[in-house]
Amino acid sequence: MNLSVELAPHNKRGLQLKNPVMTASGTAGYGMEYAELVDIERLGAIVSKAITLKPRSGNPQVRLAETASGLLNSIGLQNVGVDTLIKEKAPIWSTWGVPVIANIAGESIAEYGELAGKLEGVAGVSGIEINVSCPNVAMGGMEFGKSPEMAAAVTKKVKSQTHLPVIVKLTPNVTDIAEIARAVVEAGADAVSLINTLTGMAIDVTNRRPFLGSVSGGLSGPAIKPVALYMVYQVAQAVDVPIIGCGGIASANDALEFIIAGATAIQMGTATMVNPNAPLEVIEGLQHFMESERTNDITELVGAARLP
Repeated sequence: MNLSVELAPHNKRGLQLKNPVMTASGTAGYGMEYAELVDIERLGAIVSKAITLKPRSGNPQVRLAETASGLLNSIGLQNVGVDTLIKEKAPIWSTWGVPVIANIAGESIAEYGELAGKLEGVAGVSGIEINVSCPNVAMGGMEFGKSPEMAAAVTKKVKSQTHLPVIVKLTPNVTDIAEIARAVVEAGADAVSLINTLTGMAIDVTNRRPFLGSVSGGLSGPAIKPVALYMVYQVAQAVDVPIIGCGGIASANDALEFIIAGATAIQMGTATMVNPNAPLEVIEGLQHFMESERTNDITELVGAARLP
């Protein structure tokens, strides 16, 4: 039984995962935090929290709000900065058997390029995920992901600065996500991941003010799964590179829906906050499904729902 998948088939370096289950950016820290709870070596890959050129302290409190079947977050890309990451985090990653993909976020196209250049050749970094879709930062964020031209320009700049596999994380807060996907693939993206969170807010009715310190935040969790699933299906019809599905995945059945819709791999985030072992349970569930269906290779299921 083969669970392995390739996320960068058109890249000379490639990015092969032992299974299609990944952590989502921002939900497992830099991986060390998550490693204290589960055996991360069993995962397909870990995606780091977003990294910027300079350290960031993030948004004001309150940063989290639970919703019906979901979670609003407004962390604001709090991170140690790329230089500290290279000095302190990457050396630890280089000792792991699981690949780590660095998520990067910039305030300009030039910053994205500089970040990619700094990560080129760094031991422990197996790929780059471009964050053009964060809905809770004032500068940059999903503004780069709303325009096909801007998203393509960021992708092209990053590709010019690195030989690492490049994944572009897409925002759902657009009119036509397939158009954005096509643009970044034409610009050289090796894969796309979707979706990032949906923009939302909560109100503190007692104080009659927005509950979150930055007013709005990103909605994740089971509440967004149907939206994410449909967008993965749409994008699967539009591009010929691997798709990483993300959004409300909490079980093996959820993961299978995304894979059958067209995703080569999946990312899990909010579910791990409730059950840290959820990704490992999904891996086991995929194995059991394949055994019961007598499926020898997980890739046989990718895009099986596509209509003629």
